[in-house]
Amino acid sequence: MKGISIKRFECYLLYLLSIHMAALFIFFIFRFTLFCSIDYQFPAEIKGDVLLQSGAFLRGLWFDNVIACYILLLPLVVLWIAALCNYTAKWLFRFTTVYFSCFYSVSFVIAAANIPYFEYFFKTINSSIYNWFGYGGTTAGLMFGESSYYFPIFLGLLSIVVFVWGASSLASYFYRRAEKAAPQISLLSRVAVLVAGAICIGLCLFGIRGRMGYNPIKVSQAYYCEDPFLNQLGVNPVFNLLTSTLDDNRKENRTLHLMSEEDALSKVQKYLHRQGIDRLSPIARKVEREGTPNRRNVVLVFMESMSANLMGTFGSDKKLTPYLDSLYQQSLSFSHFYSSGIHTNHGIYFTLYSFPAIMKRNAMKGSVIPVYSGLPTVLQENGYCNLFFMTHESQYDNMNAFLRTNGFDEIYAQENYPSEKVVNSFGVQDDFMYQYALPILNERAGTGNPFFSVLLSISNHPPYVIPPYFHPHSDVLEEQIVEYADWSIRQFMQAAEKQPWFDNTIFVFLGDHGKMVGTPECEMPQSYNHIPLMIYGKDIKPGVYDGFGGQVDVSPTLLGLLNISYLQNNFGVNLLEEERPCMFFTADNLIGARDSVNMFIYSPDSQQEFKYKLEEGKLHAATGTDEEAFRNLKDYCFSMLQSTESLVKEHKTLDKVSVKK
Repeated sequence: MKGISIKRFECYLLYLLSIHMAALFIFFIFRFTLFCSIDYQFPAEIKGDVLLQSGAFLRGLWFDNVIACYILLLPLVVLWIAALCNYTAKWLFRFTTVYFSCFYSVSFVIAAANIPYFEYFFKTINSSIYNWFGYGGTTAGLMFGESSYYFPIFLGLLSIVVFVWGASSLASYFYRRAEKAAPQISLLSRVAVLVAGAICIGLCLFGIRGRMGYNPIKVSQAYYCEDPFLNQLGVNPVFNLLTSTLDDNRKENRTLHLMSEEDALSKVQKYLHRQGIDRLSPIARKVEREGTPNRRNVVLVFMESMSANLMGTFGSDKKLTPYLDSLYQQSLSFSHFYSSGIHTNHGIYFTLYSFPAIMKRNAMKGSVIPVYSGLPTVLQENGYCNLFFMTHESQYDNMNAFLRTNGFDEIYAQENYPSEKVVNSFGVQDDFMYQYALPILNERAGTGNPFFSVLLSISNHPPYVIPPYFHPHSDVLEEQIVEYADWSIRQFMQAAEKQPWFDNTIFVFLGDHGKMVGTPECEMPQSYNHIPLMIYGKDIKPGVYDGFGGQVDVSPTLLGLLNISYLQNNFGVNLLEEERPCMFFTADNLIGARDSVNMFIYSPDSQQEFKYKLEEGKLHAATGTDEEAFRNLKDYCFSMLQSTESLVKEHKTLDKVSVKK
């Protein structure tokens, strides 16, 4: 009986490693070809920066390895088992050769197609190509009728031929070596192969995951600088196509059907008093201000899970937010203000770009980065430096890629902070992030240009961590963390008051969303969506706005305070000049809208409607009265969300008409 051959397993590993390295090299050739062939002019400051440009290729190797490890896993397991059984045969190598040839041929076709695709769309190839599959003749004519496509086609075919020939040659060579390997009969050799194979499989799985962090690798990891071409160059086209396809097929990303698009857009035009602008958007308008912009800085703080119900101002008797309650009295504050959804990504998207979040959908997380105009882009066009500070990893929810694509110049996240300051999977604590931001804001203020800084807190999100230097009054952890969040903001503002830019800065504090506080009164607990909004600054008159508003209205309201003229193409209104009859919001699988008396809730999954009336400060089930009021609420929220679906689908999310060259 033959024993285990360690040398035979070594042959298998060398064979697989050779295939793996060859594939990575061919992926590099495709990336280098794209780099050389695209008609793109680097900005002068990075044109000769070889070190910066090489960063895209290093990240490309990272993403290429993810795809290569996916393909490698099955042959690795098969050959490991064969080695444990001390088995080798010509058919085994033929199988792996055919397997590698098939998968890598498809991969190289995608990589080759990415070259002309990227040159035309300035995007890495993605699931949108499936739209062409219904036009086979047209697509074939496009491919073979355009001479600039000949070289990518030739490169793709050549890569396949060379790879298949190389894989076959390697298979023959290593089969002969494996066949000659002398068997060793020992328990130790069997254990050695078992352990070595398990380690190799573990490394392969790690390669598939791509990283050691809280999340597996996402497109966001490729974004490392301010240049849009270099940020996308590192993304493996196969990875992007697969992940964008998976994104499209997620239940939460499927199209919403509440009413016809025509009816929805017509109603939204009426509600928002918009006529639209031809070729741009049916809800676009020009906002003209008298005089010149005042060029004040803006600091916007998203307070994690800060429900209005946690504040004494809104009835809490816990005394958890003494500073926020005092700030509310000193600010332009909004008492009936609502978050878009119940997740942080919704709050960021809704607040900064004034497009409603659609149910569970995360507009930032897709592999294909959508492009929006909004507060960051308008401020950027007006000379602002835009900064975003977060406590956790920058690729969480794909924030790094999305924010850099949509108006932010600088991102500061967990990877920028000292490792000893990281307290849990969500990074550093609030007060450290605030302290970290101040010197950077001082530096930006010193340039003479205004800045727009967003700070995203995290502490009021489990797992809760109370720092040892903070001493809360409550004995309940969930209340202690609110006290800490309030204290951190106090420390930040007291430190900011000492800075020379303080008097020329508008501070905005709002919840990214709320949280469950008390007993839920309906299918959509209002504590999840009812959040505080406070706008504080010198010469901003304190007062309370009692009308309805939402995160969607923050951008136009702030641009009004900054006296900036701009072209608006979103769903927000300036709350200081316009009024909303009600407000709409979502909570994963539910849609809601409310006015001062009525609350309407709808479940698209079950197509159920829930109706409530506000009596003595509490919601009670409505009993068939005032159907017109509920119909108005339904039309309002349905039309807003359906119009959002339509405009996003048609890519009408910019404040200018894009011109394809």
